[in-house]
Amino acid sequence: MENELEELFHTLFGVESKDVYFAPGRINLIGEHTDYNGGYVFPAAITIGTYGVARKREDQMIRLYSKNFAELGIIELSLSNLAYKDEDDWTNYPKGMIHFLIEQGHVIDQGMDILFYGTIPNGAGLSSSASIELLTGVILNDLFDLNVTMLDLVIIGKRVENDFIGVNSGIMDQFAIGMGQLDHAILLDTNTLDYEMVPAEFGEYVIAIMNTNKRRELADSKYNERRAECEMALSRLQTVRSIESLGELTEEYFEQNKNVIVDERLIRRAKHAVTENQRTIKAKKALVNNDLRKFGQLLNASHASLRDDYEVTGIELDTLVEAAQKQTGVLGARMTGAGFGGCAIALVKESEFNRFTKRVGKAYQEKIGYPADFYIANVDDGARKL
Repeated sequence: MENELEELFHTLFGVESKDVYFAPGRINLIGEHTDYNGGYVFPAAITIGTYGVARKREDQMIRLYSKNFAELGIIELSLSNLAYKDEDDWTNYPKGMIHFLIEQGHVIDQGMDILFYGTIPNGAGLSSSASIELLTGVILNDLFDLNVTMLDLVIIGKRVENDFIGVNSGIMDQFAIGMGQLDHAILLDTNTLDYEMVPAEFGEYVIAIMNTNKRRELADSKYNERRAECEMALSRLQTVRSIESLGELTEEYFEQNKNVIVDERLIRRAKHAVTENQRTIKAKKALVNNDLRKFGQLLNASHASLRDDYEVTGIELDTLVEAAQKQTGVLGARMTGAGFGGCAIALVKESEFNRFTKRVGKAYQEKIGYPADFYIANVDDGARKL
């Protein structure tokens, strides 16, 4: 892979580079739509991700090329004009990283050529945009000796999504991709950014990724709507208790005080945020205790909550998850990511994986009319130079 990308870089840009970088994608094991509600998330970096080959230039020109969008060719930008532009398409993600690093006073005074190649399926919800952001951050850090910490790159990546692209997302994606560790998931408190590395070892089981192949455009989805609904529910709960986020509440407290929210729809949204946060804490305990059966039950309960209380699943994800939950050798399954398409995960006995993909794939194709894709998610290190 690396040699092939180096050769393509030479063909495209007419110069050689031996500097190859990688940023993983991520799955979230559990803790969905909790990040912007001040709760816990439980993501892991995975071996599917984005590669980059890069080299500094002597002028102010930035030339970016993605093997995934070859039809767009090389997109040229200038260091002197790093404003967001719709027509610059996917390059707005690396452009945003360059923009904010310069804004923070880091010296990036030369242009660069960068080749990108992602193995993350487009629109799968495995966080290709955050992978591109952190990859760009690692490249810039290395080429220009910036000495920026990984945590700072994570925070800048979130700013790119929020303030440059205009997606009101939390910090989980960038955090998992930047801070990931081989064979470990990250229990992250999104309120404080305190985190704990938890061994993610599944013995004879594997995490299967099930891709609906329905593209999930986050900015266009109901993500911002759900976020606003939770903020409204929170503001009503704040009339009876001084809290900063829904993540601070226990299930008992929520049940006793939910009537103050009044609106039934808002109650269900807040209920998901509170119960999912508690499930995430229980899931960490289950993994530490090597109680995979309990972990699987929590995955199932998470999906039910996302389907019924948060309403972010849809027929494609529900079809995959329900088919997966019926298979032998499966301990649990749930959607992962923002929903409305994208991917689900299942905890499957490795010896049953091939049979599992055939049966779930058949059920999905029959109901939805097009195929799903399946991969095994191996837990990987975070963004780095190779």
